[in-house]
Amino acid sequence: MTRSKIRFLPAGEAVSLIRDGATVATGGFVGCGHPEDLTAAIEQRFLAHGAPRGLTLIYAAGQGDGTVRGLNHLGHEGLVRRVIGGHWNLAPRLCALATSGRIEAYNFPQGVISKLFREIASGNPGLLSRTGLGTYIDPRDGGGRLNAETTGDLVEVVTLAGQELLFYHAHPIDVALIRGTASDANGNISFEREVMTGETLAMATAARNSGGIVLAQVERIVPEFSRDPKLIHVPGIFVDAVVVSPPGHHMQTFGSQFDPGYVTSAPLNGLSLASVEVGPRRYIAARCLTEIRRDEIVNLGIGISEGIARLAVERGVLDDFTLTVESGAIGGMPAGGLDFGAALHPAAIIDQPSMFDFYDGGGLNVAFLSMAECDSAGNVNVSRYSGRLPGCGGFINIAQSARRVVFTGTFTSRGLETRWDGTRLEIVREGRLRKFVRRVEQVTFSAARALAASRPILYVTERAVFELTPAGLELIEVAPGIDVESQVLDLMDFRPAIRQPLARMPESVFRPPTGATPRPEPEMPPGGRCDSSDRSQ
Repeated sequence: MTRSKIRFLPAGEAVSLIRDGATVATGGFVGCGHPEDLTAAIEQRFLAHGAPRGLTLIYAAGQGDGTVRGLNHLGHEGLVRRVIGGHWNLAPRLCALATSGRIEAYNFPQGVISKLFREIASGNPGLLSRTGLGTYIDPRDGGGRLNAETTGDLVEVVTLAGQELLFYHAHPIDVALIRGTASDANGNISFEREVMTGETLAMATAARNSGGIVLAQVERIVPEFSRDPKLIHVPGIFVDAVVVSPPGHHMQTFGSQFDPGYVTSAPLNGLSLASVEVGPRRYIAARCLTEIRRDEIVNLGIGISEGIARLAVERGVLDDFTLTVESGAIGGMPAGGLDFGAALHPAAIIDQPSMFDFYDGGGLNVAFLSMAECDSAGNVNVSRYSGRLPGCGGFINIAQSARRVVFTGTFTSRGLETRWDGTRLEIVREGRLRKFVRRVEQVTFSAARALAASRPILYVTERAVFELTPAGLELIEVAPGIDVESQVLDLMDFRPAIRQPLARMPESVFRPPTGATPRPEPEMPPGGRCDSSDRSQ
């Protein structure tokens, strides 16, 4: 197969093909798979020449390092006029434009956007989904708009076969910015050293069938016919220009130049990992680990929830269940920090839209997700609070579809300190911020819809465990040594029901680690994961 129109260009020349007012789709997941060379070149061209201008940006997962990389390159007034994104917190420059009303801005579920690219590729008018009903995505409660300047209706409620659904509108893609590992002379892109394939094929197909262009970033050129054709994830018939990037703009993740463990399968027994530090986060993770049953398929959110996997390694039970990451990794040990999206020694890596097909259809046995706020009805907010705009990421897809959900978070935050004396939990210093409020600022998880589907929902903190009931939250467990009135109920803006007899959290939850082995995690900027917030810390 030959295609004479493939061009091999420097990044600056490639992005000069982007016209003013174009709709641009970008791929990536936190620090994984983002075409850094291309987005940096767009920023440089805009600052030097004032073009391109007025772009509409659409992306699924958050892409950035919380400071200057990733989608932060596009966070300039005039460069973008509208952004439709799944997670915002990793791109504070874009967040600032949205919260100050200088751009039109929408926050839609990550899984919705990743699958919407396939609908655009197919020429369909949009995506039908249950995801988002009963949350701030629902047009009856905001339609995912982030400011008063955003007035367009991009999602609507429809009824089909007697079922209420949300219909997300399709948008033709003018430019798809993707990245892979290698290209041949015909633009066939393979992903040998990438930790994910994400939604790259869907984006490239959407752009091609919209009459747009596909700009592909790779780290090297390889001879024609030198690779197994099954390894070509994006064929050259979809690609218009290829940019060969220097190593600094083509790190495997924003946290690692290259870790072979992220692209190789291997036994999980004997992994060398640092133990979870003694304290509230460890206690919560340990209590959550007791909720996983043998052979279950699991998704872990970020922050506190990621400690569950480390405790499973420490206690030798990681092989008892299968961990998954919404970016596409199945099996292995999910990475953290700026490597989030990768997994150490995964069994398989599928594309992100297919992973959300599996999630949305109820494939997850249990999910562990963070909570920034929880109210008396059991609703949870992680997407917008206290002037912050993390966004929902994959949270809504996962929380709305997993067969069981466990929300995790410290009981209070901002300064909480605890101590386990061997028999009882002591609160050395209480956090300044309450998590359990009368009404959440924004509904990211709808308790009413979970109750209607009869799905078990737990809320685990370091000192108390709650369960969702038709009457709202019910306190079902407290830690040894905790006074229910002064250290639980008095610190809530509402009074939950209390199960009788009230159980004690198992003492095994509070045991210190027996040893630690070092495999440090890359650092993550504050609040930087695709489905969490630092209010849960």
